Amino acid sequence: MAGRKTRLGIVGCGNISGIYLKNAQQLFENLEVVACADIIPERSAARAEEFGVPRVCTTEDLMADPDVDIVVNLTPPAVHAEIELAAVAAAKHVHTEKPLATSREDGARVVAAAREAGVRVGCAPDTFLGAGIQTCRKVIEDGRIGRPVAAVAFMMGRGMENWHPDPNFFYQPGAGPMFDMGPYYLTALVNLVGPIRRVTGMAQISFPERVIGSEPHRGEIIKVNTPTHIAGSIDFECGAVGTIITSFDVYAARVPRIQVFGTEGTLSVPDPNTFGGTVSLWRPDAGDWEEIPHTHSNDENSRGLGVADLANAIRSGRPHRANGDMAFHVLDAMQAFLESAKTGRHVELGSTCERPAPLPTGLRPGTLDE
Repeated sequence: MAGRKTRLGIVGCGNISGIYLKNAQQLFENLEVVACADIIPERSAARAEEFGVPRVCTTEDLMADPDVDIVVNLTPPAVHAEIELAAVAAAKHVHTEKPLATSREDGARVVAAAREAGVRVGCAPDTFLGAGIQTCRKVIEDGRIGRPVAAVAFMMGRGMENWHPDPNFFYQPGAGPMFDMGPYYLTALVNLVGPIRRVTGMAQISFPERVIGSEPHRGEIIKVNTPTHIAGSIDFECGAVGTIITSFDVYAARVPRIQVFGTEGTLSVPDPNTFGGTVSLWRPDAGDWEEIPHTHSNDENSRGLGVADLANAIRSGRPHRANGDMAFHVLDAMQAFLESAKTGRHVELGSTCERPAPLPTGLRPGTLDE
């Protein structure tokens, strides 16, 4: 691929596709979108016209297109594994929206198939590559909080039914707050603290039915079939202990997004569903919170950063950061929380992963290291 941009084929042209298409066109110098597909042809045609994509096609034709280097999978979670496996079977690299799959078994199949085929799997979230969390990573790497001993993460909200145009799937197995929002928080924690050894979970469905308040399904009833409030404990491999809550059942809360507690200080981490945000450090020698200026670029909405990193990694042969092994480890943990809640037992994870390499400082927005 040297000497030209890496060519993307987008599968799934719904809500999230707009920012991927915009950033591939305007932010990332190493990417271009050459084709898009959607189960609703009118939707892919509209995106192609909006962003100047040269080819609209079926998913099957996109997979067979020799001009597509990376398939970017933006379909609903229930078909993530199906699209990923189709891309791998077509000998194409694939980057998917989170989660990697809706079950541990499907996720394992994807990772194994890609390894056998000699292609790469990337997976959102790539927000941990943004300025906010990369700055936090540098604070930890520089030893400013000492050795991490504990961490907390809170995603507390009221759900999607009052704003999303089609919110039903958020309340079905494979979604809920853990599978929908948990990847942001758990990926950030793995990046900052390291892989997970064991989890314990408690979960409930607080409201068995939800009334849709958004168009075009206003007034329809959603039957909730997956837990909507999950509280979990985490044993990290490094010895640190974590706490996480993901909830669609809370009207309001005054809690941090993520905090990491070390032997020499406390780090307050910004919202892991964003690329920027305020980084704050508390140390006993200062006795107060200090705001830490960003040490890295990409503090705006830079979705697709993981795809750009994957493209450079393919060119140079280095590991890519938002990779399938880490995504599978996060999937393994999410499923383990729900299994623990059902059985009342700790669940030892069968997977692990390497912490992705931190980004170097000094990169311009939209650029990655080779």
